[in-house]
Amino acid sequence: MPVHNSEIASIFDHVADLLEVQDANRFRVRAYRNAAATIRDQSRAIADRVEEGEDLSDLPDIGEDLAGKIAEIVRTGELPLLEDLSGEVPEAIVEATRIPGIGPKRARALFEALGLASLDELAEAAEAGRVADVDGFGDKTQARIRDALEEKDTGERRFRLDVAEDFAEPLVKWIRRIDGVDKAEIAGSYRRRKETVGDLDILAAGEDGGAIIDRFVDHDEVEEVISQGKTRSTVRLRSGLNVDLRVIPKASWGAAMHYFTGSRAHNIAGRRRAQDRDLKLNEYGLFDGETRVAGDTEEEVYDRIGLPWIAPVLREDRGEITAAEKGELPALVKLDDLKGDLHCHSDASDGKNTLREMAEAAQERGYDYLAITDHSKRQTQAGGLSEGDLDAQIESIAALNERFDGFRLLAGCEVDILEDGTLDFSDDLLDRLDLVVASVHSHFDLDEEDQTERILRAMENAHVHVIGHTTGRQIGQRKGIALDMERIVKSAADQGCALELNANPIRLDLSDVHCRMAADHGVKIALSTDAHSTGGLGNIRYGMDQARRGWLSADDILNTRGWSALSALLARR
Repeated sequence: MPVHNSEIASIFDHVADLLEVQDANRFRVRAYRNAAATIRDQSRAIADRVEEGEDLSDLPDIGEDLAGKIAEIVRTGELPLLEDLSGEVPEAIVEATRIPGIGPKRARALFEALGLASLDELAEAAEAGRVADVDGFGDKTQARIRDALEEKDTGERRFRLDVAEDFAEPLVKWIRRIDGVDKAEIAGSYRRRKETVGDLDILAAGEDGGAIIDRFVDHDEVEEVISQGKTRSTVRLRSGLNVDLRVIPKASWGAAMHYFTGSRAHNIAGRRRAQDRDLKLNEYGLFDGETRVAGDTEEEVYDRIGLPWIAPVLREDRGEITAAEKGELPALVKLDDLKGDLHCHSDASDGKNTLREMAEAAQERGYDYLAITDHSKRQTQAGGLSEGDLDAQIESIAALNERFDGFRLLAGCEVDILEDGTLDFSDDLLDRLDLVVASVHSHFDLDEEDQTERILRAMENAHVHVIGHTTGRQIGQRKGIALDMERIVKSAADQGCALELNANPIRLDLSDVHCRMAADHGVKIALSTDAHSTGGLGNIRYGMDQARRGWLSADDILNTRGWSALSALLARR
């Protein structure tokens, strides 16, 4: 049974969580965190590398010991170290560390002080007011814990897009090889490229649905068959991801892809347009009475209801029907439009590759430039640069640029926005940089007014070109900081400051809604990866999906411009 990259990375992250709760050596914790990040950045399956006898210790942050552990996970699907640690640390303490402001030490102290054994018991203690009585905690923290646990109870389980993709793409490729399958595609929220996916909807065109379903439910990764019929089956994979497979006639392909891609609101709008034309639209086709008049392709379905084809990323009933009717659908930005990446890290801070290696990887992607934006000094745990370090890096980048032909490394910095909105470096030093990305990395628990004022003050500094990952959210792990986004966007427009769309699939920050809000106010978006390795540059495609969901065109994106045009924009800032 194949082991996916996301599963190996998850095991290493879990080990790091447990070690952190035990207050283990921070370098040991970081080793597992870094290894997990390296594995996630790999475009090729780690399991394939193990089977082919490759030396995994050649990968960044993977020494011989970790390479051996990876091989063990690939062979057995398990890691004995994780089992040992899980027996020593209650899982509920690890879960509690996901609550904003509750780190490993505080979580362990809280559980020990109150004699807790589960999240349910923590919720009861918070409800009863016992958490506020623990030394170092208080009413505000107690309320935060209570709210976080209530939200956890009511939320459905969803998978980040990159994690879902790790399971979905190999599965649909396997389905295409089943005898009798003419073609197969993934529909639903996955096709609309939402940042999280609840389950997978897969369509397969074929005649013998029963035989195809029988083969499907026998897949190695199917843990439970929830339902099975002649044309449809629902299964749960060992990852916990539910998959619906529907086998449809080839003649219904376009109608079915439209119907099962959704969203529900978009489909309802489409059916109403069909009804206005005395037609009936469903997953089997578009009908005039009993006669099918369209359904082979999505394009003909849209055409018969008086619309051009609408890209799946736009199908959320947020005005796309009206825009299509008026011929005003946006010319969505494409990967080929990008000229560079404006937020990356090197091994000078917490990245894994040298300046030259990052530059070469960017050139291989066809970029004209790449901004190196290592952390500022406040980020000690991330190897933040001192003033002297940054000064030396500026000189190193200048020397490297003399060797490049048609490519430029930009000397930048991801400078911390401090609690009061001031910056971690002086204006004199920032003035020497090509690009300044200002980001929040601390004090996530300030209220909306204070957080908003903090960002506004940072944007007022003319040296700041981009606000990085504006809300600071980490999908499924940490909510974003409380912000009045309308004030942020309006101020960014007034100040001529760009906002970042961070393409890391853990962040995807800005959201699609905020991307569109920014563009509507004329605010430029920096579409960047925040890559900490050469492999991390590949995450740009997730950010591109988010940008397209936000209706962004090439003109809305700062880094679709060549260096000459970009530098002119930055200079005006």
